[in-house]
Amino acid sequence: MDDATFVERTFGRIERVPGPYGYDHYVPAPLPRTLQLDARTTRALSEADRAIGRLAGTGRLLPNPHLLVQPYLLTEALASSRIEGTQASLTDVLEAAVDDEESPDIDVREVQNYIAAFETARRRLGELPLSLRLIREAHERLLRNVRGKEKHPGDFRITQNWIGAPGGTLEDATFVPPRHEPEMQAALRDWEALLHERDLDLPPLVVCGLLHYQFETIHPFLDGNGRLGRLLIILYLMDVGELPEPLLYLSPYFERDRPTYYARLQAVRERGEMQAWLQYFLVGVATQAKDAVDRAERLLDLQTEWRTRLAGDRSYAPHVIDLLFATPFITTQRVMRALSVTNAGANSVLRRLEKVGILERAHVGGRGGRITWVAPAILDLLVDP
Repeated sequence: MDDATFVERTFGRIERVPGPYGYDHYVPAPLPRTLQLDARTTRALSEADRAIGRLAGTGRLLPNPHLLVQPYLLTEALASSRIEGTQASLTDVLEAAVDDEESPDIDVREVQNYIAAFETARRRLGELPLSLRLIREAHERLLRNVRGKEKHPGDFRITQNWIGAPGGTLEDATFVPPRHEPEMQAALRDWEALLHERDLDLPPLVVCGLLHYQFETIHPFLDGNGRLGRLLIILYLMDVGELPEPLLYLSPYFERDRPTYYARLQAVRERGEMQAWLQYFLVGVATQAKDAVDRAERLLDLQTEWRTRLAGDRSYAPHVIDLLFATPFITTQRVMRALSVTNAGANSVLRRLEKVGILERAHVGGRGGRITWVAPAILDLLVDP
């Protein structure tokens, strides 16, 4: 880490650990409670507020918002995991979700863990405030039985970590976060304090951008900081009432141009470019909120079209349609479990949906030649860039 590039000290400073094995590390300043937004940031905030307001309104008007939560959360989990190098496709993850079991594929399992970590945190929000304790619980679930499981899941680090090229060392790191004691602990206390403050002059979306930047700068865990920091964006926006459901998937925006995402974070540390980071973050919120609304409308149109096509159908077909919007892959066993019907009844309704052009056979495999079906129209809509 070249201390000559860290020329602005508003949001933190470089310090050196003394001694023969000393090294430079970054000490973040407390997060600002007031911030004068420039004209570009104000415009970006206004656009993001409108977009997320529309998304929140869409979520409240949906007759069954849970139908979109699962595919949207999958989209977020997949992109966030890909940023960290996970190799899995949306089709891989959706197909694995059919059985509601842990996938043998470690890449798919990392995506599943992201969803499980979010659901763990969301459930605990009914019992705990959004806090460091809750975050540690989410982190433990995030790293369970995947890469990084040996790096103390659920525990804040007690050794130094760093960000750099794979296989790199502390000496050639791009960025070295604060020491675990006392700097990291002090920064975490300040971060949690801002997390709980509700009478600020700063808008919630700006606070969210500040919190994400600072969490990635503190880097409090040995692994999983990026995924958990992005997961916290959704949790925070729900906690402060900006979103009724987890319908915003911001990680695809970061994933599309990872170098810019990392560069914007680093520019705050090196040159104090907080306004540029907030503009980038707010443009991402607006972009992804608009995309989420558009996909919701297209999915609802598709659902209406299929219900019209099945008008008067007295089978379980309309109920299976609802299952498909949670994940477009389906099996006889899933229908049996969800609708409490017999094997024959489940097969009958799936063939009925195949006949009317809603389902196709994705593949046949496994013991007994199990058929996995897919609704290609839903899948195409979800994977559409």
